[in-house]
Amino acid sequence: MTIKEIFDSMAYGPAPESASEALAWIAKHNGTFGHYIDGQFSTPDKTFTTANPATGKPLAQVTQGTEADIATAVAAARRAQPKWAKLPAHKRAQTLYALARLTQKHARLLATLETLDNGKPIRESRDIDIPLVARHFSYHAGLAQLLPSEHPDLTPLGVCGAIIPWNFPLLMLAWKVAPALAAGNTIVLKPAEYTPLSALLFAEISREAGLPKGVLNIVTGDGTTGATLVDAQVDKIAFTGSTSVGRRIREATAGRGLALTLELGGKSPYIVFDDADLDSAIEGLVDAIWFNQGQVCCAGSRLLVQEGIAPRFYAKLKRRMDGLRLGDPLDKAIDIGAIVDPIQLKTITDLVKNNPEGDHYQAPCPLPAHGSFYPPTLITGLGTASPLMQEEIFGPVLVAMTFRTPEEAAQLANNTKYGLAATLWTENINLALEIAPKLKAGVVWVNATNLPLESCPFVVGGEAACSGPAATSSISIRNVLRDPSTPAEEDATHHARFLLRPLLRPAQAGAQPGRSRSSRSSPSPWASAGRPRSSP
Repeated sequence: MTIKEIFDSMAYGPAPESASEALAWIAKHNGTFGHYIDGQFSTPDKTFTTANPATGKPLAQVTQGTEADIATAVAAARRAQPKWAKLPAHKRAQTLYALARLTQKHARLLATLETLDNGKPIRESRDIDIPLVARHFSYHAGLAQLLPSEHPDLTPLGVCGAIIPWNFPLLMLAWKVAPALAAGNTIVLKPAEYTPLSALLFAEISREAGLPKGVLNIVTGDGTTGATLVDAQVDKIAFTGSTSVGRRIREATAGRGLALTLELGGKSPYIVFDDADLDSAIEGLVDAIWFNQGQVCCAGSRLLVQEGIAPRFYAKLKRRMDGLRLGDPLDKAIDIGAIVDPIQLKTITDLVKNNPEGDHYQAPCPLPAHGSFYPPTLITGLGTASPLMQEEIFGPVLVAMTFRTPEEAAQLANNTKYGLAATLWTENINLALEIAPKLKAGVVWVNATNLPLESCPFVVGGEAACSGPAATSSISIRNVLRDPSTPAEEDATHHARFLLRPLLRPAQAGAQPGRSRSSRSSPSPWASAGRPRSSP
């Protein structure tokens, strides 16, 4: 194609990002990784494969964590914690600032590795995930400096165990690690089985930042490794992932006096009123559901449109869907990358295929011959009882229905077992102020979506089977501190107070949550990567 033809058509051409630096880093480790414990990588033992979801080709071999590995990591964290906690707050802040700066220094390597391992578009890794990681460490460095004046009577919990999902591997690491370290805790982290590589690279960066050995420990593995960490002698468990696994963690930790934070599933409503700026609402919707291939806990996956504008809104939305570009995640001109794993792709495909009700529309995106790809999908004309309207699909699938009045919109929005987030679009500020408080959600965005800033509370309580204490903002650091004058069991209740009722209410107490399975082992009650493999 000539330059003149390009200017005539204004079509996007390929703009590939080189993967050479990330592949060289993997090769430097001979393509095989051990755990990161007590400041060094262990000798690799029994391994499993982590693959590129865009091609299906293996990237590296990663060690499967055992009970002994977890015990070794917890012991290292326990030894390191008193000395780390005794450091002056500004000294801990210096290390956190160094982590932020080194994240920026290695941003290109981190972003490329994240895209290779996860399948998300490089534009998202480069422009969203990695900058947010740096911002979280910078922000919590500031909070660390303020601890002596803001929380003079509180002390660190001790050793924190963290289990993170595969949809935002490095960002979820930052959400767990930054507040824990700022408060003087040490941490044992298990990354998702699908996406362990960026966590292992971050471990190397932490050494460069001067983080003392034992303060950060990373043990890789599947769901059995996560279950072992939950059962270990830690002082807190922080988990982001599926609701079913969150329930099991709550059951496993009940009565142990552990602090606990859970950030779980979602089926968030995206409400568009008839006075909304429709073009802006559609652009927001693209970000709400097709960002990260819809693999976002707070994705606006339930579209509620006021009846009078529904035909025009759907028509505009379909035209916008037709312009989305799907393909190689390393191509900077791509909007939608690969689903994280063939098992997750099958879950999405089966849910849509087995529920044919409504009108299904898929964007005419040509799918690559290899890899785990699913086209942007819109399903309209559904009822409130439809499984697609109620179940978290965790993929690039938007389900929709209409409403007539604002009161009905709020009722439909709240007709879910989840309550993580909600979005509403209207040009009427009075209507926004009337409806937002009626939505049972941890966070409500008005004329915007997907704004979990490091300085703003995200998921403060929430409703139903979705969430717990805030994962970001100054509240996050309170969740890794305790009052030494309060018995441990009572202080643990402070951390779990948002969780106990929604996750174990009487109507559900006798329910048996669905089991999850690993692709490489017999069925296990633990999701191997934070999200269950057998259900979204």
